[in-house]
Amino acid sequence: MRRKEREVTARGEIEEILRACKVCHLAVNGEDGVPYIVPLNFGYSWQGTWPVLYMHCAPEGQKLELLRRDSRVAFEMDCGYAPEGQADLACTYTNRYASLIGAGDCEIVTAEDEKEAGLRHLMQHVIGARDWKFDRTALAHTVLLRVHVRKLTAKKH
Repeated sequence: MRRKEREVTARGEIEEILRACKVCHLAVNGEDGVPYIVPLNFGYSWQGTWPVLYMHCAPEGQKLELLRRDSRVAFEMDCGYAPEGQADLACTYTNRYASLIGAGDCEIVTAEDEKEAGLRHLMQHVIGARDWKFDRTALAHTVLLRVHVRKLTAKKH
């Protein structure tokens, strides 16, 4: 990281950024070497040192086709943007922000109990804590993606 003074390494501070971010931009390895990026709602839990990310999607589409070929992914999240500078001097402006960038392996979760657990993490993050109920028919038609984070950098300015 070029700006070491902005690096965030403490788990508590990383979790603060995770809580504040509402969209994860997931990049998968696309056709002809061109990355394919999609914005997704997400939830998370902790497994050891790194968070585990949960996202949901429809049971078909380009993202799933590409993930079935190559499960390696990268992701980016950001939040708290606020420009700061002097009104008439463009080059004096900067942004206040927090961000997470990382990489990992994505798997498609098929076990119903694991899908429900992952969707609970997603709903808790997006909507808030509740005792969520799940329609079994809808659950059967929902794909849950689980990203095991292998690399993560966090930054705050």
